[in-house]
Amino acid sequence: MGSAMTPTPPPSPPPDDTSVAGEEDPGAALDEDEAAGMLVPAGVKFVDTALLRIGYEEWNPAGEHSVVLLHGWPDSPRCWAGVAPLLAAAGHRVIAPALRGFAPTHFLHAETPRSGQLAALGLERPTLVGHDWGARAAANACGLAPGVAERLAMLSVGYGTNSAQQPMSLAQARYYWYHWYMATERGANSVREDRFAFARMMWETWAPPGWFDAAEFEATAAAFVGSDWADVSLHSYRQRWGHADGDPRYAADDAALNPAPPLALPTLVLHGDADTCNHPDSSAGKERWFSGFYRRELLPGIGHFPPREAPALVAQHLLDFIQATR
Repeated sequence: MGSAMTPTPPPSPPPDDTSVAGEEDPGAALDEDEAAGMLVPAGVKFVDTALLRIGYEEWNPAGEHSVVLLHGWPDSPRCWAGVAPLLAAAGHRVIAPALRGFAPTHFLHAETPRSGQLAALGLERPTLVGHDWGARAAANACGLAPGVAERLAMLSVGYGTNSAQQPMSLAQARYYWYHWYMATERGANSVREDRFAFARMMWETWAPPGWFDAAEFEATAAAFVGSDWADVSLHSYRQRWGHADGDPRYAADDAALNPAPPLALPTLVLHGDADTCNHPDSSAGKERWFSGFYRRELLPGIGHFPPREAPALVAQHLLDFIQATR
């Protein structure tokens, strides 16, 4: 789906304390058609957890401090291609994993529920940076385990916006049409049978026109192959609004996150003022949730995809944030 994607088999996972010894073949949950269609970017590394084989990209492995970049929906680690090298050049180790449901990350076991409940990959007190789904995952990780990260940056998402009972403007409800659509069988069929057109519509309508080219979308859409992407996407939006049951293994976490717990770690929010997915007002007025350093910056003329639309600006904000909160 693009010259940057090479159809190579996944390499063996690197030695890592999070690897699970003695697990069955991690490809067992993939059928032959899915495995054949999975295009693995050159240089991607893998690590196993109890449930997932996570594909991730890494810059400057010897960097003193880790920055974990979590992408959103519908996107892939490619969204950080203009940000990660700038952070690495400043001396940071940078890791960008593919979230559950997004190739080349895949489930280890066929029987594992394709849950869209959001979780984050943790390291030793990294800076967690998330966009969209990744921002919610990073914030959830910090809420569930205080001290898991040194600082948090959320892009295009306001804190405390996960609850099905949250107040919502009519403008935001209109932006969320795709949430309600995916709760229907017609919407589910679109996600399963016409996923690329469905995802491209989000790219075309969530930011000012002309911000991406067809080749980049096609390369990114390689992350949407296989049934996991559709299953996880549908479950995420249905479960969020009470239209699907959650995975019981995360019931305690869900309870702990509703209402959203206050956070003490330094936090930065970056939100484009032309975002037509999450209205910029949805991230305003959140200071009460934070007992430490908190800053919200609106990015003029930027839509829902700041890491792609303005990578140098995002990287500079992140570097300034890290420096100010050392």
